[in-house]
Amino acid sequence: MWEGLRLQVFFLCLGATLWSAAAAATYRGSGPREHGHRRHLSLHRHRERGKEGQVLHRSKRGWVWNQFFVIEEYTGPDPVLVGRLHSDVDSGNGNIKYILSGEGAGTIFVIDDKTGNIHATKTLDREEQAQYTLTAQAVDRDTNKPLEPPSEFIVKVQDINDNPPEFLHGPYYARVAEMSNVGTSVIKVTATDADDPTYGNSARLVYSILQGQPYFSVEPQTGIIRTALPNMDREARQEYDVVIQAKDMGGHMGGLSGTTQVKITLTDVNDNPPKFAQGVYAMAVSEDKVPGEEVGRLKAKDPDLAENGLVDYRILEGDGMNLFEITKDSETQEAVIKLKKTVDFETKRSYTLKVEASNPHVDSRFIAWGPYKDTTIVKISVEDADEPPSFMAPGYNFEVEENAPAGTLVGRVHAKDTDIMNNPIRYMIPRYTDLEEFFIINHEDGIIKTTRPLDRETQAWHNISVSATEIGGHHQDAKVRVNIKVKDVNDNAPEFAAQNEVLVCENVSPGKVSQLTVFFFFLLLFLGLSRMSQDVYHLPIQINDNGVPPMSSTNTLIIRVCSCDSKDTILSCNVEPFILSAGLSTGALIAILACIVILLAIVVLFVALRRQKKEPLILFEEEDIRENIITYDDEGGGEEDTEAFDIATLQNPDGANGFLPRKDIKPELQYPMRPDLRPIGNSVDVDDFIKTRISDADNDPTAPPYDSIQIYGYEGRGSIAGSLSSLESVTTDSDLDYDYLQSWGPRFKKLADLYGTKDLVDDNS
Repeated sequence: MWEGLRLQVFFLCLGATLWSAAAAATYRGSGPREHGHRRHLSLHRHRERGKEGQVLHRSKRGWVWNQFFVIEEYTGPDPVLVGRLHSDVDSGNGNIKYILSGEGAGTIFVIDDKTGNIHATKTLDREEQAQYTLTAQAVDRDTNKPLEPPSEFIVKVQDINDNPPEFLHGPYYARVAEMSNVGTSVIKVTATDADDPTYGNSARLVYSILQGQPYFSVEPQTGIIRTALPNMDREARQEYDVVIQAKDMGGHMGGLSGTTQVKITLTDVNDNPPKFAQGVYAMAVSEDKVPGEEVGRLKAKDPDLAENGLVDYRILEGDGMNLFEITKDSETQEAVIKLKKTVDFETKRSYTLKVEASNPHVDSRFIAWGPYKDTTIVKISVEDADEPPSFMAPGYNFEVEENAPAGTLVGRVHAKDTDIMNNPIRYMIPRYTDLEEFFIINHEDGIIKTTRPLDRETQAWHNISVSATEIGGHHQDAKVRVNIKVKDVNDNAPEFAAQNEVLVCENVSPGKVSQLTVFFFFLLLFLGLSRMSQDVYHLPIQINDNGVPPMSSTNTLIIRVCSCDSKDTILSCNVEPFILSAGLSTGALIAILACIVILLAIVVLFVALRRQKKEPLILFEEEDIRENIITYDDEGGGEEDTEAFDIATLQNPDGANGFLPRKDIKPELQYPMRPDLRPIGNSVDVDDFIKTRISDADNDPTAPPYDSIQIYGYEGRGSIAGSLSSLESVTTDSDLDYDYLQSWGPRFKKLADLYGTKDLVDDNS
């Protein structure tokens, strides 16, 4: 690869040298026009005539715009000449200085300030940076004043084929169905080349297959891998390793290349039918096997995978279709033949079945390759087994009369050996089924007899078992159920039941039915009975039955005489009085006690609340609002003290009616209202009025004491209404007239002095 790279660099350098020489010759022959990849700086001066005739001089910029190119990856010993800058004002005397600035100036690119030659001092890589933007300017060497405006130009790094193609997403993994048609698309691979795709063929890629033919191919331009061989069978080969190459330079000699691996797997389709390994399968089953037991297994192989390889089995025909069934083991995909019914070696010794295996899922694309099924023959032989004896009946029912003598014949059971040997049978009664040994059996012929008389009234049925055992062989045995019924005979005389006492009412009418016995006898009373004369009667009764032979017995019936009401309901007997239950149940007593306890608790709570509350005894229809007589020890201020005191409020509002109810006393007498008791105005003497009221209250037994004395030692804090003391009313601006206090007597002298003082002060002011 590096040999090809060096060869390309050589040719590019050679071409660039030839091209530079041609461009220089063209430039020299054509003056200051644009040619090649050189940039020429010139300064032109020309004269223009102004409107007034003066000559104007204007400097014209002489940059010739062209791009400079430099080949990447140059490894020569000398710096690469990129190009030359030249100004028209440069006469060659060295007075002009060329300055270079921009990307890479001074490090990558340097300029000869006298000649304007630009060189690249380092190896450039287009893949790192494709171009550089530089600024050139011509200045006076002595004064550093610019002679030309600065201008930008671009140095492009010319690409060479120095990067091979790369598959960034490799290795690849792909899947394609087996038996696919030729040209079926498998996968597309893509390579990238870091070289410049716009310059030359450095990035023009061509794909080819290096490994994987003749099964697969690749399109040269797109990289799409396709099948190239028909009928590729997964069962023959499942995986393929394919190598794809991408080569630049259009695939020509000297181009660089890269490769990737593609692992292609063929997926399965149902293209194979199931197949039995044998045409005939032989199996055997013992005649002592029970239904549901496995007889044998067989399998049809299908090389396909998953659901394409599933196989179903069924029995098509055969003389054993009713005796055998077939199922499938889902894990092993085997056919399992099981016994459906019992087989008998002595009846039939072999059976034949035809079994079919088929695919449940068939691909329609390959149905012409069918049929997707196979058949085989299964031969099943029945093996002889040492079977236990078999009774002729599944069970036996016999009858025997009670009280029959010992040795009475009950019945006979019969069993035989079903094997070819036909061994003799021995019979016996297991003792756990006949613990008291009522019966005995003949060991050879199976005849059952009694060992003693049986009593039906003691045990009406006897359920025993009889076993039959082969003599010789493996001593296998079989058991059968024998039910023996004891037939009844008339061997018990009739008698009364446990209750032999009858209660009858005294003075009952003669001829009335009194009692119905268990033997359907009616007791008719021919005489009236009285407890005073006799309260108990003992009546002997003879009872006969209708059995063969007939039986009889004599029993005593006790008759008690009791007192009854008019409806013949027994009230009492002299032996045990008939007492009606009048008691209460435990639940009722508990409920009554609980109610009593709750009532007591309510009473106690009520009394406790009354003691705490101390309600007044007087019951008012509504709240009784009135003013009380207050005694002030200090500045006072009771809640009922107001500025506008009305003596009429001392009157009892209910007193006008002459009757005041109380909570605890209901007056029996109504105290008549005094004729002289009537409302009094504010102008009367208060002292006389109060004395009159006190006298009336003391002499009135029905009137409660309305007058009360309240002493306020502490009027409290925090009231939103403030102090209610009338002492503070001195400082208020009240328009009320309190002169009438002087006429209320000595008890209101202090109040009269206080408010009178205010009036005096107001008068003085």
